[in-house]
Amino acid sequence: FKMDTTPESYLDLFPLDAIVYLTPDSENVLEDIDPDKVYVLGGLVDESIHKRLTLRRAREQSLRTARLPIREYMVKAPNARNYHSETLAINQVFDVLSTYYETRSWPAALRAGVSSGKGYVLPDTAQQ
Repeated sequence: FKMDTTPESYLDLFPLDAIVYLTPDSENVLEDIDPDKVYVLGGLVDESIHKRLTLRRAREQSLRTARLPIREYMVKAPNARNYHSETLAINQVFDVLSTYYETRSWPAALRAGVSSGKGYVLPDTAQQ
């Protein structure tokens, strides 16, 4: 993938109505990828992020938000720690989005990007 970097903020580069800030705390489910939108991944990179911090930041910037459809396509897998997290690393989100863009299949995309360590699996693998 080709990538350009710049010290400028995405807020200065794109119209606000074109930006979608991805956050696991959004009430809005990402149902499809719109090629005319700009998706912000990893707006805050920190595993110990306070709950709803990314959502608050997006709202402060008057940005539309969305979350990946993990709850809609995956189930919580039983595990010893009872651990379930929808917070993904940037590379995992990128893998999900790029696989979805290629396949137009959320199950395939989530299989590609959501590791079993997050505590979620696709229903067809829940019994395994």
